[in-house]
Amino acid sequence: MDIVIDFTPLQEFFSLPPSQMLFIFFIRFGWLIFAFLFLAASRILWLKYVQGKWFSGVKFIFLAIDIPRGNIQSPRAVENMFSYLAGAHSTQNFFEKWFLGEGQLSFSLEIISSEGYTQFLIRTPEQFRNLVESAIYSQYPDAEIVEVDDYCEGFPNKFPNEEYDVWGTEFIQGSHYMYPIKTYKEFEHQFGPDETVFRDPMAELMELCSSLRKGEHLWYQIILIPTGFDWTDDGLSEINKILGEAPKTSFLNKIIDSVIDLISDLSEMIFSLWGDVESKTKEFKKLSMMELTPKQKKKIEGIEIKSSKLGFLCKIRVVYMAKKEVMNKAKVANGFVGYIKQFAALDLNNLKPDLKMTGTKVSYFNKGPRLIRRKNNIVNNYMNRDDWGGRIPFLLNTEELATLWHFPIEATANAPLIQKTPAKKYKPPANLVSEDASSNIDNLKEELLLGDFSKQKLKNNSENNSDNQNSYKQEQEKIIEDDTKGSPPANLPLG
Repeated sequence: MDIVIDFTPLQEFFSLPPSQMLFIFFIRFGWLIFAFLFLAASRILWLKYVQGKWFSGVKFIFLAIDIPRGNIQSPRAVENMFSYLAGAHSTQNFFEKWFLGEGQLSFSLEIISSEGYTQFLIRTPEQFRNLVESAIYSQYPDAEIVEVDDYCEGFPNKFPNEEYDVWGTEFIQGSHYMYPIKTYKEFEHQFGPDETVFRDPMAELMELCSSLRKGEHLWYQIILIPTGFDWTDDGLSEINKILGEAPKTSFLNKIIDSVIDLISDLSEMIFSLWGDVESKTKEFKKLSMMELTPKQKKKIEGIEIKSSKLGFLCKIRVVYMAKKEVMNKAKVANGFVGYIKQFAALDLNNLKPDLKMTGTKVSYFNKGPRLIRRKNNIVNNYMNRDDWGGRIPFLLNTEELATLWHFPIEATANAPLIQKTPAKKYKPPANLVSEDASSNIDNLKEELLLGDFSKQKLKNNSENNSDNQNSYKQEQEKIIEDDTKGSPPANLPLG
């Protein structure tokens, strides 16, 4: 039995004019492009739907943190806190992700100033409350943590509004996320061989927060999404790119390149426009360390340092909401951008306002509706602590996060209106002599010198001393019990 392959349809197809050939190809196979786009969009919408149902059952709480008075802890303590919070990272299998909708829960680090009163807060899933409290108490044993209501309640979330106006934006990185920003270690100054002075970058933000007037509110938020360790491979890719090594090609890119080459060959067979073209392959020559410039060496060093610490996927948002008659964008908006610009390492990375997509500033055409849409988006994304809305999250390690969000050092940051814990009260030592007891002892000494002494008097004075000491201890224990009862900070704006 002979097998005969008929190539007549192909010959007829290639004999057609080029325009008619492309039209027939699009009619018969063009639907595949739309089918692929439809499946990709359906995949994203389904994932968002099932995750929305699962996340709706997760309860979040707000923890207000009162920093210790006279804080001398450096941001290294907050860096250790974030390393502990990385324990909230979880992984999901195919069924849990695509059918149950389970995903990675996030935290929200926040600093708010309500009419000049400043408060540090952390929004956390209720199941991670003990994790957050343990992380804080391990570094700040004298801190006070109180569960409070969402301070955003009572503020408008739809604009334009008759009473309030708003300015806000997200912050994005200027370079690839594997390059670090300037961290708190670069704010240390050496004065002499034995003295190191730390200029706290948080001082500028605390000064700005304290300057807000009645009717002004500034909200600063960092969304934290715990992640794994796969991101460090991107650092190796960036280093290889600097060294001039050939980039690794993924399997998907190889398929795409093959399809493009096939289309190019077919078009050349049909049109024969270019004739014989000499194919050139790009040669990659790896640079040695001696051939690198100082800037290239610093980039490689920065990538390696950043890759050595735990990382989180992050979103940074800021919202300034104020009554229209007192709103001062020039002071607050420019002041906050100035605070963020402290962390710019121009030869590595920096943070900048996202004016293209999320910032409440528009140019050119249709400015009014676009500005209103951006205001509503930034406010609602902030209030919902949305890790989907806005820009794609970028990666910061624990050192960078501790630089951007930490408790100010009181010696360098003047923040008189920031909520702080009072001085810690401890029980007096058992052998401490009270003022009354000291007076009785002086009388006893005088009687001994005058010779007017008896065993009965000594016994009575000893009993009085013991009674006075017991009474003093009871009073102090009562004071301690009253002071340690947790209550919301008086200056925290509750819903």
